[in-house]
Amino acid sequence: MSDLYNPPNDPLVILEDDHELLFVDKPSGLLSVPGKGAHLADCLLARVQAVFPQALLVHRLDRDTSGVMVFALSAHAQRHLGLQFEKRQTKKTYIARLWGQMEESEGTVDLPIAVDWPNRPRQKIDHETGRPAITDWKVIRRKPQETRVRLMPHTGRSHQLRVHMKALGHPILGDPFYASGAAREAGRLMLHAQSLRLRHPDGGRGVTVKAKVPF
Repeated sequence: MSDLYNPPNDPLVILEDDHELLFVDKPSGLLSVPGKGAHLADCLLARVQAVFPQALLVHRLDRDTSGVMVFALSAHAQRHLGLQFEKRQTKKTYIARLWGQMEESEGTVDLPIAVDWPNRPRQKIDHETGRPAITDWKVIRRKPQETRVRLMPHTGRSHQLRVHMKALGHPILGDPFYASGAAREAGRLMLHAQSLRLRHPDGGRGVTVKAKVPF
């Protein structure tokens, strides 16, 4: 991540909304919440609240990740969704383009993650102080120099998918932290939150919302 923050000016893309929930498609390069300092004030939360002043934060996506984010439109909905995320009752599916060709067709990464303090905000695999982190992955298709995969995290650690794919030897294309050389030169982080499934705060029915993959 460079020090220069130049977020895209894409119009707000609303995927679905009702009296309790608002689903939007976050563009790559835009912070989910404000950073420290006036130059990092522009974020998805601010843009959403300009249209929906009552919107409340529930979860985040990394700045460079695109895709589905949900906001609560009431305090009740925020509490309800917050518990679902905390208890891992939501289901998230991501699409990523990885460097190199994966040999196996699917698998699970079960490696604990901790902050790499001297290199924050980077994270690292740490078997002593790391928190549990589990990711299922499945190959969608292979090309000579890359593999498209579906990623299904069971936990929500910071940079989890990025660190886990690097640990497999196949960093996500365009990753400024965990990819190097030609793998970094993709124009953007090739990671997209394609779908989010959760229970509606009003009645508990299952809701699944998807955002079209932009790459």
